[in-house]
Amino acid sequence: MQDRGFAARLGIPQSLFFGFIGLLLFMVGDGVEAGYLDTYMLHHGHTQGDVNLMFTTYGVAVMISAWLSGPLSDLYGPRRTMWAGLVLWAALEVGFLSLGLGPDNLRMTLLFYTLRGFAYPLFAYGFLVWIAAVTPARMLGSAAGWFWFSFSAGLPTLGSQFARYTIPYIGELATFWSSLGLVIAGGLIALLLVREQTGSKPLVAAGADRKQVFFGSISIMWREPKTLAAGIIRTVDTSSEYAFLAIMPAFFIDQLHFSQALWLDLLSLIFLGNILFNLVAGMLADKLGHRFVVAVGGCVGCCVTIPLFYYVPLWYPGNFTAAAIMGFIYGGTVAAFVPMSGLMPLICPKEKAAALSILGLGAGASTWVGPAVVGVCESWFGMGLEGVIWTFSGLYLAAGVLTLCLRISPEARRHTEMLEKKQSRARQNDFAVGQAA
Repeated sequence: MQDRGFAARLGIPQSLFFGFIGLLLFMVGDGVEAGYLDTYMLHHGHTQGDVNLMFTTYGVAVMISAWLSGPLSDLYGPRRTMWAGLVLWAALEVGFLSLGLGPDNLRMTLLFYTLRGFAYPLFAYGFLVWIAAVTPARMLGSAAGWFWFSFSAGLPTLGSQFARYTIPYIGELATFWSSLGLVIAGGLIALLLVREQTGSKPLVAAGADRKQVFFGSISIMWREPKTLAAGIIRTVDTSSEYAFLAIMPAFFIDQLHFSQALWLDLLSLIFLGNILFNLVAGMLADKLGHRFVVAVGGCVGCCVTIPLFYYVPLWYPGNFTAAAIMGFIYGGTVAAFVPMSGLMPLICPKEKAAALSILGLGAGASTWVGPAVVGVCESWFGMGLEGVIWTFSGLYLAAGVLTLCLRISPEARRHTEMLEKKQSRARQNDFAVGQAA
């Protein structure tokens, strides 16, 4: 039996439909703090150095957990991995707010926020492994697009908007607490309403060596070098976004004299372009090929749009529309890397979770690699903003060359076809048993 419902026509596996809804709500809750946590801490007596340290340690925790989500899903199943992420997030958020942020205790704030960085990747990337495990190859691009749509629509877009409208009514601290309810609601929707059984059991054979599974999720980088190339490409993908969050506000506000409100509107349009093109890139990948969309739309696209995002506002000073159009297009080209999440299970069909864990590692690494590139360019080479812009443009071009490695071997294609036939027979048997009952 193949998925034939409304969800399937959109490119969403019917059996996982509520998982996407739950993920969206979970990430909205996780993203509530994104727009004002830093200013909240600064206004409550903490220094910029304290804030930077907290976000740095949090980013390292996210990177490690994103990698762990693969082997944990293999060993215990995606559903249990997601449960672990949900419970961890809820428990650590209570500690973060009641023992850290509420009483302005920096040590407790740093401790619980850093530990909470291990939580959301287990939930989100555990679900991504679940998607890869059950989605037919013909739908992988679209399904990956919907995953990243749900992910980025929640964090930071809708989460920040939620905070914007609740803070005037219930205050900043109460808004932090409200995120706990959103996360729990989203987690329960995904975990209780999705009945698909593949995700409820380990994805590796019974009796598999745990140490070997964890080691395999790292050794795959040299056993299958394509995954290393994919991890590097994924790191480059969103590195510019994290760098621009640090350097572009001064460019637009101080140099081009945009108001803070206009800059925030521009930032929202960048993420809007990213969210919408998440879906478009995934659907195009199913038609044109995953590697083609990543190489042309993502790598070449960002190589071109990043300089234009810098130069167009200089060429048309004070023209918000021109800057907004370029920002929107830039956000769309970053989204063109979405098919990577559908491509890796096709390249490594025998080790899908391990391959996706390398993508998770790359996604986490981009949170600090982007700002690090800025630091190296400015501190070591004395480059200004223009030099940083061209450095990132060159990085995307280099990533485009790396995509030449991402070919699906004939053996991998045969294994994928065999696995899909096996899953199809299993679904038909389950359907027949259900009908008989």
